[in-house]
Amino acid sequence: MIFSKFSFYSVQFAALLVAASTAACAIPQGTSHSSANRTKVHKTAVSQDDNGEFTDFSQWQNVSVFIDEMVAKNGFNRAELETLFKKTRYVESAIKLVKPAPPGKPKNWQAYRARFVEPVRINAGVAFWDTYADALQRAEEQYGVPADIIVGILGVETIYGRNTGNFRVLDAITTLAFDYPNTPNRVTRMEYFRSELENTLLFARESGIDPFSLLGSYAGAIGWPQFMPGSIRKFAVDFDGDGKIDLRNSPVDAIGSVAHFLVEHGWKHGEPIVFPVAINDTDSNRNWDMFIGQSLEAKFTPEELKAAGILPRIEPPADMKFGLVDLQNGGEPTEYWLGAPNFFAITQYNRSFFYAMSVVDLGRAVRAARSR
Repeated sequence: MIFSKFSFYSVQFAALLVAASTAACAIPQGTSHSSANRTKVHKTAVSQDDNGEFTDFSQWQNVSVFIDEMVAKNGFNRAELETLFKKTRYVESAIKLVKPAPPGKPKNWQAYRARFVEPVRINAGVAFWDTYADALQRAEEQYGVPADIIVGILGVETIYGRNTGNFRVLDAITTLAFDYPNTPNRVTRMEYFRSELENTLLFARESGIDPFSLLGSYAGAIGWPQFMPGSIRKFAVDFDGDGKIDLRNSPVDAIGSVAHFLVEHGWKHGEPIVFPVAINDTDSNRNWDMFIGQSLEAKFTPEELKAAGILPRIEPPADMKFGLVDLQNGGEPTEYWLGAPNFFAITQYNRSFFYAMSVVDLGRAVRAARSR
């Protein structure tokens, strides 16, 4: 998200593999609302680290200001919020996990891909698709998002609900909202997490649930699709028709919500996703360099890209625009693709080329395995 969503470009590679959208996400994150999740299969008991440590947040000046705002803006009871924040724990591990990766460590697409496009997720994906084929078909008909993309996202995010996270969401988000680590984007990140803290409290009140009952990733992403609370309130749907939205316990709600999120972030029915390209990256002129890092959007015509030496291996539609996707492979040659608008819709779930391509590749692998 829904991976939303807050930007995981700054999240260290290890965190993408350890935490439960990654996320999400989708995350307006400029944000991705989601984080990519643990690779182990079985849910674990809540660890001491996930439990956090006691601190009286109600005594923090910035928390007091936040409480004032929640009372004035949303009609919360001050005494109740003070009691709530007295019980909220400080999560040191959340601070560690959002810190930027150390400089100089090369990105490695193939290593990242291998964590997600692997037998456990593929086999689980086949079983999931078989079980929820009707809901996946209905989502494709209603929203125009293919089943393999939905299956890819849910597989990367939580291995189809197996690893949804053991952090108390209120603890993690409060910690990040008021004590985000000292990074260049600290102010904007704290603003983002304060917004998500507001959404957490509103979501709990609207749903009639104890906010401490919400468990999720170290960044506060919740449920099968790892939506941030703000994304739940904005994009989640009651797709199973039981009168409530439940991304923690309803795979069908998760299917519909993922599809709805993608449509709201630019997914177009029937349009392509990516095209492989050839680039002569030994060319000293490197005219194609200008297309690297040009934001997460498709804004260049095929002719513009070809003129710079970017040659599609499969001819893309001439009337569409694309972005150049570079997948670095450590010391090996970089892999290049043309990303269509639908590819960049996936990056709004988690703002990472690696993430979006893993979703595409896992979905394709599950589809192929299912057809065998």
